[in-house]
Amino acid sequence: MKKTLLGVACAVLASASLLAEDATTTTTTSATTSTGTISEYTPGSAFVVKEESGPVSYHYGDKVTYVTKKGRVLSDDDVRTRIRAGVPVSVSYTTKGSDRVISRVELEDED
Repeated sequence: MKKTLLGVACAVLASASLLAEDATTTTTTSATTSTGTISEYTPGSAFVVKEESGPVSYHYGDKVTYVTKKGRVLSDDDVRTRIRAGVPVSVSYTTKGSDRVISRVELEDED
């Protein structure tokens, strides 16, 4: 009888251990959008936007999408010629720690 109870107790503990290992953590992130004018831009390293509250530095994420307000994705050539200091932008970003990480930059359509 004692061996049976001991076996059942071990099986219950083993099941609980396996369930704990299978548990996953879900992290929800949401993008925040800010607007302003680019005050500093160095591809891949510096992206500073002058917002109402003052200059805000952004970090580059794994992938940054550059688009126009109408949704046209900018080519690499477009980014090189159109993204520069003085251009008004809307920046979508996520926060990692204290860093704002860019995911999308939207600017005015060309006429």
